[in-house]
Amino acid sequence: MLIGHIKELVRHPVKSLDGEFVQKSKIMDYGLYGDRSHAYLDETKKGNFLTITQFQEMVRYKARFVGEESMDEYPKVEVITPEGNVFDWKDEELIKEMENKSKRKISTKKYTPSLVPIGPIAVEHILLVTDASLDKLEEIWGKEEVDFRRFRPNLFIELKEKKPFVEEEWIGKRIKIGNEVEVQLVGHSERCMIITVNPDNAERDKSLHTALIKERNNNFGVYASVIKTGDIHVNDEIHLLD
Repeated sequence: MLIGHIKELVRHPVKSLDGEFVQKSKIMDYGLYGDRSHAYLDETKKGNFLTITQFQEMVRYKARFVGEESMDEYPKVEVITPEGNVFDWKDEELIKEMENKSKRKISTKKYTPSLVPIGPIAVEHILLVTDASLDKLEEIWGKEEVDFRRFRPNLFIELKEKKPFVEEEWIGKRIKIGNEVEVQLVGHSERCMIITVNPDNAERDKSLHTALIKERNNNFGVYASVIKTGDIHVNDEIHLLD
């Protein structure tokens, strides 16, 4: 059954930085190629991942791959700062800037194209959000437009039938994306303070999280596990399988 198509396809080369919109992506066993494959570590917290929770302005730093994608090695990763400066993600000047702003000692970590572990980098392979659910949340909140980037999904789906939160009914079922890829919906995405941070200016508004807790039991979007790998593209049809 046709349920919609991919409206936006987003990957985050560096954990907690703003992601890049891509027209196509290879789906690996762990999810989108290169998604959260690089990360900054907070050495003041025994090497835990540095995230928006500790350093809100991370949402204003944008990460992107530059160059040919390979199964042996990732392309170069560039970071664009809020001021528009472009650095290699490991550049000492960039690290120093982020250390000064966050008041933390920062180191780096990266994985390989063949292995990005589930757990420390992400809860599951893929996170998806639908347009109807976003519109309904906007109505529930009643304050301003809700940018879907707050929820950091990989797939932003435009539904054929605009039924809010229908994706929660897919949990336990499989969907097919395009001609090759199949994923199984495995659970709700329980939210944290990160959704309160505006991706454009890094300002916080706790009321969005409060509304989501009250009205949706703190869930928004669903996680999926990869069943069949392959290539997907923006505008690919999505079918719910029997």
